[in-house]
Amino acid sequence: MASEDVKTGESAVTKIVNLAEEAKLAREGVVKAPNYALASICKSLVAGGVAGGVSRTAVAPLERLKILLQVQNPHNIKYNGTIQGLKYIWRTEGFRGLFKGNGTNCARIVPNSAVKFFSYEQASKGILYLYQQQTGNEDAQLTPLLRLGAGACAGIIAMSATYPMDMVRGRITVQTEKSPYQYRGMFHALSTVLREEGPRALYKGWLPSVIGVIPYVGLNFAVYESLKDWLIKSRPFGLVQDSELSVTTRLACGAVAGTIGQTVAYPLDVIRRRMQMVGWNHAASVLTGDGRGKVPLEYTGMVDAFRKTVRHEGFGALYKGLVPNSVKVVPSIAIAFVTYEVVKDILGVEIRISD
Repeated sequence: MASEDVKTGESAVTKIVNLAEEAKLAREGVVKAPNYALASICKSLVAGGVAGGVSRTAVAPLERLKILLQVQNPHNIKYNGTIQGLKYIWRTEGFRGLFKGNGTNCARIVPNSAVKFFSYEQASKGILYLYQQQTGNEDAQLTPLLRLGAGACAGIIAMSATYPMDMVRGRITVQTEKSPYQYRGMFHALSTVLREEGPRALYKGWLPSVIGVIPYVGLNFAVYESLKDWLIKSRPFGLVQDSELSVTTRLACGAVAGTIGQTVAYPLDVIRRRMQMVGWNHAASVLTGDGRGKVPLEYTGMVDAFRKTVRHEGFGALYKGLVPNSVKVVPSIAIAFVTYEVVKDILGVEIRISD
């Protein structure tokens, strides 16, 4: 591409065509195009976003039920178990009630997943480079501990970037038809919280979220990648053919990773969600108990939330909603990982998570 053409400018279509040609030539080894790296990055982001959106939509009813169980007023129980809870939502709110908050969740999870997967790949490359420099071994590979660090960094970056959306998504999710005040959508909820509670309110529960990200996201990535490497190297039960794992095997790896991560971090997720509800004017009826139960507890911070939750409801309260979350998180994480790599294959991105 001549410099004169660059100066005069090109149309969007021409840029896309040129970028595609450069990528093709780069893959064929004809030219090492500087824009090829940008194309790979964009495709990686798209793959991560699609993975997050597909996985969350598939388990949206269980996600909503989990949040309702986590925050409902203990003095006026409406949702008492996975099957009963889903039936109650269907009976009182219909089919749409099962997916309440899913639009906001997808709006949050798509950029969150995109940033998370992309950040993991970049963090992995940086950590691997430093590790190789320190050991003096250019063939050194990431250890499970280093993968854990890369996964945790990616999770914290992605979560912090989209946390306000998660905060209002939680509130929209627990709204029912009997709630005294209705958020009309994500942007209306954001503006209302800003106006009534201030900008700091958008980050309520951020600290337990950051702490929870380390074992949750970190273990998800580390266990998944370590399992993949082990299966490829040891080839047990004939699960690996031509150094590639089948979709079913990748699904199983994602399921194991999701189960371990969610079990370790779950109490922090409960506390995070409860702190997000503090200070909500005209709160949803599921929190107030329709005016018949005691008012929901107020928390001054993460430690105070832990202390009051255990004191008033017992240690088991830290695991409210664990059953639907266990049913949800295993296919959700597994589908996210598999979708991510499948979409990357379709888009022609040569860099994979394990690279």
